[in-house]
Amino acid sequence: MEEKTTRRRVYALMACSAVVLALFVLRLVYLQLVRGQELLDQAESTTSYLFNITAARGEIVDRYGRSLASNTTGYNVVLNKLMLGDADLNETARQLVDILQASSESWNDTLLISYPDANGSYSFTADGSDTAQSRLSTLKTAMKLQQYATADEVMAAIVREFGLEDYAPIWQRVLGGIRYQMKLEEFSSSNNFTFATDVSAKTVATIRERSLTLEGVQIVETAQRSYPDGTVLPHVLGSVGSILREQWRLTDEDGTVSYPLRDQGYKMSDLIGQAGLEKAYEDRLRGTDGRMEIVRDSSGVIRSNSVIVEPKPGDTLMLTTNLDFQKRVDEALEARILQMQQTLAPGKGKETSAGAVVVLDVKDNSILAMSNYPSYDLNLYSELYSSYSQDESLPLFNRALQGQYTPGSTFKPAVALAALQHGTVTPTDTVECTGTYMYYAPTYTPGCLQYHRGIRNVNLNVALQHSCNIYFYDVGRRVGIDNYDAMAEQLGLGVRTGVEVNEALGHLTRKEDDNYTVGLEIQAAIGQGNTMVTPVQLATYASTIANNGTRWRTHLVAGFCDTNTGEIIERVEPEVEARIEDPGGIFDAVQKGMASAAATNSTLAGYAYPLAVKTGSPQRSESYQTGSTRTYYTNTVMIAYGPVDDPEIAVAIVLEYGGGGANAAPLLVDIFNAYYFDKTSSLQPTQEGTLLP
Repeated sequence: MEEKTTRRRVYALMACSAVVLALFVLRLVYLQLVRGQELLDQAESTTSYLFNITAARGEIVDRYGRSLASNTTGYNVVLNKLMLGDADLNETARQLVDILQASSESWNDTLLISYPDANGSYSFTADGSDTAQSRLSTLKTAMKLQQYATADEVMAAIVREFGLEDYAPIWQRVLGGIRYQMKLEEFSSSNNFTFATDVSAKTVATIRERSLTLEGVQIVETAQRSYPDGTVLPHVLGSVGSILREQWRLTDEDGTVSYPLRDQGYKMSDLIGQAGLEKAYEDRLRGTDGRMEIVRDSSGVIRSNSVIVEPKPGDTLMLTTNLDFQKRVDEALEARILQMQQTLAPGKGKETSAGAVVVLDVKDNSILAMSNYPSYDLNLYSELYSSYSQDESLPLFNRALQGQYTPGSTFKPAVALAALQHGTVTPTDTVECTGTYMYYAPTYTPGCLQYHRGIRNVNLNVALQHSCNIYFYDVGRRVGIDNYDAMAEQLGLGVRTGVEVNEALGHLTRKEDDNYTVGLEIQAAIGQGNTMVTPVQLATYASTIANNGTRWRTHLVAGFCDTNTGEIIERVEPEVEARIEDPGGIFDAVQKGMASAAATNSTLAGYAYPLAVKTGSPQRSESYQTGSTRTYYTNTVMIAYGPVDDPEIAVAIVLEYGGGGANAAPLLVDIFNAYYFDKTSSLQPTQEGTLLP
């Protein structure tokens, strides 16, 4: 009985086994024959992702090919979402912050919310600027909050959105700032996120050591902007910086949103020229990014990683400046200002603390040197920006291009040329100088210091030589403000000079001015009134006089070279902006007057090369007390060119609180000495194919 029972059980087990086996066979047949191709295609399916490879930025060099702005190798910490896999993004970010903090380094975070105070409360850190307020509005909108939401409410929304509830408040702010930045920069499988830039070797080593636990974290080698000497032309070279949210996302008046930089191939984490030549020539300096393809299969395994388009570096931008000469002019400007502070009397130049110099080649108005004092170091710009921007001496201000100054008597050659051109006077006509101009007496009777020199009958040469106000009051009144303003514009005052970076327009005194009077008109004839011009305009003006009325476009850029080969690929040709009619040699008469002015200056009279100058001592609005007399401070202004017989360079000098035009003479001598030293030195171009020998 028991044997039969056992046999039945065995048969039943065998039957069950046969059924199970049959089911497996049927399933296998189904998978192999019925769905075999479908499953094979699924197993072999892959997805390709394309990433940009940032091209090296083109260099900026001087006329001899010597570097003014170059690139050094740096390292960025980058998050690749494609390679993060199942890793916790918040925890990965927290570990990276720990590593960066150990080296006192920062990370990518522009969230306008403070860290929590002792009570765990937050506050907004946006200032009152339109840019900051716009960013704050964008933040609240992104968090789906009303514009009246508080910082605590915004922070609570960030915590909820990014799952930060389990972190302490300080870490909620740290990670919340990072996660919000990722959101701003559209972090995705096809768009990496730059977590930190230009990190230290210590940070690089630590991250690489922990690469197995930091999934998706990459160290990417990049080209960082550097400056061999950051004090050379910082205002002109400008700066490179991260793309701002306001540049990335534009909203038209009708509410239409556009992303022009993204459409041009930028990522929000890219660097872009933000000021100066870096901004003006962004398209040429930027280069063309390469492309990398990463292929991942359906299970998340990376199948291939390859460069499909090599990056092409940007063009090299060559300037017209001479590095050595630029440094010498910088040094001369600083030395003269410091010397004046130490040696001159109060009100006579002791207070001077700032100024600018522009030197042009009169043959084509190429800029040979452009100096500002005080200045700053581009290599320290980011680190010391707060200090620079709060410095009352305004080291970030480009006085040479943006400073607007009353020209004083340097304006008189323009009035003289207008009067000669219109036949108002001839070079030999005289005006009687009695020390006081009585044409508008008794309501307005301005004076002239030349009377005290004993010179009564003043012709053009004497008027320019000794800067007689009475002569120019009378001649300016007769020729009229419209005519001498028109001449000034043709000479380069109150108009764009053509320089490639931002320059102020300035202003000439006009009859349309709200405060116009006939008294203002004759004051404008001696360079006072409402007239304001820039140092680069003054240099252009001096060059135009030296060129007998031909005004070239003032320019900084000489051309472009191939970054890899150094071959010239484009030259910037000189352009004529204006040609002034010269009936009867009007420029010759003015040039002789300016040469006489130099010959009567004790500092310039014995110089090896004859120069032509016109000084100015324009009054400032501030005054000082001397006994019972209140006297206005004056600036120092000078225009010059030389040598007289065959002009080579034109110079403009402005010294704030300089105490009078003659105080610029020692600086002018230093500039010409520096020019002739460099001209006769053994310097040779260091790069084959240099544009300017």
